Amino acid sequence: MNPTRIQVKDVMKHQVDFVDGMKTVKEALDEMKHIETKTLIVNKRHNNDEWGIVVISDIARKVLAIDKSVDRTNVYEVMTKPAITVRQDMDIRYCARLFEQLGLSRAPVTRHGEIIGIISYTDMVLKGLCKID
Repeated sequence: MNPTRIQVKDVMKHQVDFVDGMKTVKEALDEMKHIETKTLIVNKRHNNDEWGIVVISDIARKVLAIDKSVDRTNVYEVMTKPAITVRQDMDIRYCARLFEQLGLSRAPVTRHGEIIGIISYTDMVLKGLCKID
């Protein structure tokens, strides 16, 4: 029997916070509307640029732990760029394997090159695992 195929789009969070890389970490956190994603997507600066990503743990490690000021640290200083993205139609089993191989905890989800959501291990396990035979 073939197991049920659950795609990333079936379990991802649809809310995404986008931020300009030149903003301070304080400004970015103040503007963050979807705290539950624990993620900020850094906007591309031009068409040939790549997306960046800042996870809350990045801010904890690169700002809080070394006692940097959130008012004087820019988002671009703590982001990861390019962000590793996953396609909306990827099977969550492969997504989980990709996360393990690359040491990721979450990633932006794309459709036709545009970010449409965020996927995390939590989403895959709590929303997806119960659907798999």
